[in-house]
Amino acid sequence: MYGAIAGDVIGSAYEGGGLKNFDFQLFSEYSRFTDDTVLTVAIASAIMDKRDYAEVMIELGRKYPFAGYGKSFKEWLMNPEIGPYNSWGNGAAMRVSPIGFAIDQEEKVLAEAKKTAEVSHNHPEGIKGAQATALAIYLARNRNNKEEIRTIITDRFGYDLDRSVDDIRPGYTFDVSCQGSVPESIISFLDSDDYESCIRNAVSLGGDTDTMACIAGGIAQAYYGEIPSYILDGVKMRLPEDLLTIIERFQMQFGIANGD
Repeated sequence: MYGAIAGDVIGSAYEGGGLKNFDFQLFSEYSRFTDDTVLTVAIASAIMDKRDYAEVMIELGRKYPFAGYGKSFKEWLMNPEIGPYNSWGNGAAMRVSPIGFAIDQEEKVLAEAKKTAEVSHNHPEGIKGAQATALAIYLARNRNNKEEIRTIITDRFGYDLDRSVDDIRPGYTFDVSCQGSVPESIISFLDSDDYESCIRNAVSLGGDTDTMACIAGGIAQAYYGEIPSYILDGVKMRLPEDLLTIIERFQMQFGIANGD
């Protein structure tokens, strides 16, 4: 779970900047946690306490109202009675990583990922993005190799994963849709050698950097198992105590290694 959150924090400083560089500074005065972290933690909390996903997202989201939510989601957050709003945005995918770590059967992973998405992002592409991300994490932590992950995700969701980060980077632009950012985030993992290179790949595409690094980072943690201590330290110092407590509890409950 720290893998996704570290991606969010590292990517936050570059969102909207069009960075096309692999060799960037990991942390700066502009690095912060965003809505990606808040909602990821909310999903983890809901899993552990067996609570409704929407209820916990609303609770934590309102506690951190300036985390950077999209306009439609913020309206839903403040007035959930409006119901799901047919969104295909990548917000459905960026918050789903705890499902991939906590659920132990493939079909249950897909079913729970759908539940986390459809409270707000009930467009088929929004649901698909959440399911693809959660399934990739599930496959990665169950020791499927990268080619197996590529094949399974491609066959089930129809994403074009037969590309490289170098192929994508030159012409890629900011895209908040699941269909325009989840495949690229998964490729950032598939093209990586370790956790850090995965995050650098995702940010270097120059798109929705915090969310794409969040998606890719969750998969990378599941696959590599280790996050360097200098990354963990840089993330933890930027998180409030209540979020840290939930994250640590989740990592302990589901036996997730914190780092090297």
